Amino acid sequence: MQPSSELKKQLMAINRKSYPAYKCLKGSYRFDDYTLTIDHVQGDPFASPSHVTIRVPYSVHRFPCDYYQNPEAKTAFTDFLLRRFHRQIGQYSFQAKGSGKSGLLSISGCGQEVLARTACQLDERQKNELVLRFHIGFPANGRTINSPELIRILFDFLPVCVEKSCLYRTCDKAALRQAFELSQDQAFLRRELKRLHLAAFVADGSVLPRLSGVSDRPMKESVPFSSPDSLRVRISLPYKGEITGMGIQKGITLIVGGGYHGKSTLLKALELGVYNHIAGDGREYVITDDSAVKLRAEDGRCVKNVDISLFINDLPNKKDTSSFSTLDASGSTSQAAGTVEALEAGSHLFLIDEDTSATNFMVRDTFMQQVISRDKEPITPFLERVRDLYEKADISTILVAGSSGAFFHVADTIIQMDCYRPVDITASVKKLCAGYPLPPSLPTPFHMPKSRRVFCSCARKMDYKDKKIRLRSKDGFSLGREEIDLRYVEQIKDTEQTASLAFLLGYAREHFADGKKTISETASLLYQELMENGFSGFFSHSYIPGGYAFPRLQEIHACLNRYRE
Repeated sequence: MQPSSELKKQLMAINRKSYPAYKCLKGSYRFDDYTLTIDHVQGDPFASPSHVTIRVPYSVHRFPCDYYQNPEAKTAFTDFLLRRFHRQIGQYSFQAKGSGKSGLLSISGCGQEVLARTACQLDERQKNELVLRFHIGFPANGRTINSPELIRILFDFLPVCVEKSCLYRTCDKAALRQAFELSQDQAFLRRELKRLHLAAFVADGSVLPRLSGVSDRPMKESVPFSSPDSLRVRISLPYKGEITGMGIQKGITLIVGGGYHGKSTLLKALELGVYNHIAGDGREYVITDDSAVKLRAEDGRCVKNVDISLFINDLPNKKDTSSFSTLDASGSTSQAAGTVEALEAGSHLFLIDEDTSATNFMVRDTFMQQVISRDKEPITPFLERVRDLYEKADISTILVAGSSGAFFHVADTIIQMDCYRPVDITASVKKLCAGYPLPPSLPTPFHMPKSRRVFCSCARKMDYKDKKIRLRSKDGFSLGREEIDLRYVEQIKDTEQTASLAFLLGYAREHFADGKKTISETASLLYQELMENGFSGFFSHSYIPGGYAFPRLQEIHACLNRYRE
């Protein structure tokens, strides 16, 4: 490691030289309060900006260890600091002038969810050293180095950003305390779900509607959530104290109501309740079983060797549904496959919206069963499996229904959304059900899927083009020549989660494709490494890039399942 004065000397020596001379700066430099490492230097001022890392030792930042005493606290703590650092460097971005990306200062931007990210981490192996990873556009005029402008960034701008955002003595201690206490209350609530036998909890006063279709911020002047008395539970949190809200019991819950009354809004909040949310989001205390998976039809997706015989059997072409594969699934086969894949991923809660489901997969009404006899229909609808899924596989279901009343008969709890206010109508609907009996059904016996699905059937050496990853958006990426479509994996909330999934898929393809490991085994190995060592195990021979957010095990499964090879 060299002193920062050596960095300044090198910068002055290469001023006005050709841009590639910047590459001599790679290395680590000691500043007064932190270490700056230049990990990667961009090829020219128009290329992706250079990657740098700042490490602030505990002896300097002095944040009390209480604020990162457990995994939930640590994630909230690094999220809090990342947001502060993002605001600080945003004030200096492009103040240094030049061509292309010259003067750019960027780090991961955070949404409403609190996610663990590589952009800001605590390195426990280095005695709680604070690590920040971000990008700088090294300045140039044309392709000629403009080192005085980079000196401004490194010696004037960055020390101020670190001073104002990364030290305990300068931070907003009340806001930091609030973030910590909220994280602990949310973790406590998640534990209480299990103790109280709940699938989800929605606190009274929560704000569920969002500002718009393109903004995830809370809608102003919206109707605050208020639980029906019959479903209200009281929970005493460690810091906030007693709160009340709607407890959704495990089992089968139906959400109904007229159009635009808040059914899908409630389901969306539950769908994202697998993540913690920041203070002021309105959904801070909307907590869902963290293994929950949103299921839907995905016409056209590929399916690989999935045992969908629980739902679909006796196809006219005699195709084996105990190991079903297709490159172009229908709505019903895709939703059947997605349900089985979620079961394999360890989900104990299915979230379903009738509007995005395949109708013939969900239910068959009485008249249709009279027109098309049972022996001519290969689909056993979800209606006939949902009770067994709960009683025999411990998988609850929360379903939004808008047109079919068949699910009233099998639901344990029925919630009507009326002008964004929930009403418990279970008792009154159960009385009505007696006058509208379901036709007798004789589904095949319930069984757990038995297929053993290998991740990749054979390993082959990957050339550069096979390994190349191109991140398209939050909804997908390409790995080599193949596009992976994640549009309908609806609980991915951040492009950086998609970036992580792309990297993990590439890593698995290169290291785990031995023709023996199953998709479940591969996903578990990847997730276990992430939980135990973060990304350090994956980048043991290189620097860890910023720009990755940790996905859940369920999204890793979903990504591997959508890889065609």
